Amino acid sequence: MFARLGGLVVRARWLVIALAVGVLAVGGVWGTRVVDSLSDGGFYPEHGPSAEAERRIEKEFGRQNADVVVVYTSDRSTIDDASFTDPVRDKLSAIAERREVADVRSYFGTRAPAFVSRDEHSTFAVISLVGTDEETRADQFEKVEELLPVPGTTTLVGGREAALGDFNKKTEEGILTAEIIATPILTVLMLIIFGGVVAASMPLVVGVLAVLGGFTITRLLTYVTDISVFAINVITIIGLGLAIDYSLFIVSRFREELAAGADERTAVVRTMATAGRTVVVSGATVLLALAGLLIVPLPFLHGIALGGGAAIGVAIVSALVVLPAVLVVLGRRIDALSIRGRRGPRRRDTSEDTNGDTSGDTSGGDGLGMWARVGSAVMRRPAAWLVGVLAVLIVAATPFLHATFETVDERVLPAGTESRVVAETLKSEFPGGADGTLLLMVDGGGRTAAETVSGAVKRMDHVASVTPIATEGGGTLLQVKATDGEQGPGTRALARELDRLAPPEGTSLHVSGLAAQVNDQMDAIADGLPWLALTVVGVTLVMLFFAFGSVLMPIKAVLMNLVSIGAAFGAVVWSFQDGHLAGILGFTARPVEASNLVLILVLLFGLATDYEVFLLSRVREEWDVSGDNARSVMVGMQRTGGIITAAALLLIVVVATFTTGGVSFLKLIGIGMTVAIFVDATLVRMVLVPATMRILGDANWWAPRPLRRFYATYGIRENAEVPAARGRAATASETTTV
Repeated sequence: MFARLGGLVVRARWLVIALAVGVLAVGGVWGTRVVDSLSDGGFYPEHGPSAEAERRIEKEFGRQNADVVVVYTSDRSTIDDASFTDPVRDKLSAIAERREVADVRSYFGTRAPAFVSRDEHSTFAVISLVGTDEETRADQFEKVEELLPVPGTTTLVGGREAALGDFNKKTEEGILTAEIIATPILTVLMLIIFGGVVAASMPLVVGVLAVLGGFTITRLLTYVTDISVFAINVITIIGLGLAIDYSLFIVSRFREELAAGADERTAVVRTMATAGRTVVVSGATVLLALAGLLIVPLPFLHGIALGGGAAIGVAIVSALVVLPAVLVVLGRRIDALSIRGRRGPRRRDTSEDTNGDTSGDTSGGDGLGMWARVGSAVMRRPAAWLVGVLAVLIVAATPFLHATFETVDERVLPAGTESRVVAETLKSEFPGGADGTLLLMVDGGGRTAAETVSGAVKRMDHVASVTPIATEGGGTLLQVKATDGEQGPGTRALARELDRLAPPEGTSLHVSGLAAQVNDQMDAIADGLPWLALTVVGVTLVMLFFAFGSVLMPIKAVLMNLVSIGAAFGAVVWSFQDGHLAGILGFTARPVEASNLVLILVLLFGLATDYEVFLLSRVREEWDVSGDNARSVMVGMQRTGGIITAAALLLIVVVATFTTGGVSFLKLIGIGMTVAIFVDATLVRMVLVPATMRILGDANWWAPRPLRRFYATYGIRENAEVPAARGRAATASETTTV
């Protein structure tokens, strides 16, 4: 199948290249504007109890959200000074008349002391906008924001809309910064790895196609569903990452076939029959694993699954169709503009470094290449290496045992960002500003029911005050202030207790507020995580069985993936929750954002499987020829060790640069993925895999007879004989069957 695809690409190469140029043009002009079509937030279940309560409250009492919070401060005057208060009151009165504004709540309308700072030099107002969707409110905010400043006072603007705007801005700035830093580093590294300008440009071609194609498809998807703005980061990471991986594998195998004496057309067909199959298995596994995010009922993760899936799909197609078309056109010119000494092609030799670079020999006096020697050293004492490395990784994972979880708030923004300053000012300078606030709607029952509920709530733990703030028909809206912070454990416990409160007869109770939303998010993750894990693990087991026909190999791969992910989660908690890297990376230590860990889990599981497939495909290839377990492992490591190391190094550059951005959860993703990729490409692939394969021996490839028959019929492999290499170095023995 894959050889036939290679032959088709060879024949239609110019059409393929023309279509790729068209995709680049459309993606560059239209796809790059995807940010304008993406939505904000999505961190909470759309149909959770708190979301339903918010909709009911908005319907009965109007919007209660703090869409805009504006803080006015006078250095010289206090709230009792007319020179300060009159201009502010006039400004807020004018704002209240705007058609974009639904309500303005301030000290001047309520005389509530909560609106006045402790030193009486500041006051704030809460503005609700009339918009019913995010895009409309964003437009309304832009119009209102420019009218808010009052001459003679310091004006700070925050609230939900300002914070979302800052999130978007800092996210875009973070991506731009990452690209500026990563591009020259990637260019230099690829020149070193590939040894030439032309070969080094191949991952860039596939990477640009994957990212721009992902942007374009994602923008198309926004016409039928909401996709989070944070999908941009995942498209960039996974598009570039997989493009680099697949390009390395395809180009390396192509150069290897050329070195064996094949002409460019035969080399492409043989490459597709071997490396192409590996790319399909790897890509399908990563794609299906990412699709598992759709199981968790959080719009944020759904959008990332769709956007990331688009990038993966384009990366696979680009690597399997566009890249081979370019390679057959280039032929031996793939080595043009070499930065190394020119060497002629040579026969493949399993004792040499045949990972696609034919410019040098890393074999030592023992006849083994560097990576084969690593495998040989590990397999001499497999149990000792296995126990030692597992002990190190288990210790690295232990910080995760004391992980605590919260959701996104102002602390994910850099210190000094205006919306964060407003939130911090309210907490530090205004009475009750640091207290968690919940809204409790008593639907029906009138004043009597409201008083009954209020009395019951006042007797609960963690309650500071209960205040009726609105009455409409037979319903009452109560504001419940907690003694803990907005996301504190006390406030979240109070939200759950309010959910369990039995309503008076003929009434219903509905709880809203940040703590209630956090509880709903945690419940959604807890409910979806087992099914997500089952899906990701199941997909990995099935795909790896289809690829290798083994029962134990897929199970071992899953266990190895969990080891590297555990180390990554430990690093995330140690770095971000415990704050050990807060000073270096410039963020505020805080509990871990739970949905980000779910995202990291899926991304890392897919990428770790990616490296596993690369290694085991060459091990299996040698096993089919020699039947020697130890030799197969050494040959597989020798032929893929350089590729896996190079791919990991390049991907680490991509993800590590996200730690330079301003939004802290991008830093979290960067740190978590950097640690996991490093661990997976070194300790796991180069130590744990050969150690376990040596211990298992021939059982590595065992499967019960019915499954062997099934694999023989349906396994993902190239059964037909691919063309033999043409040229002076060709021999009949080089015909490859996968």
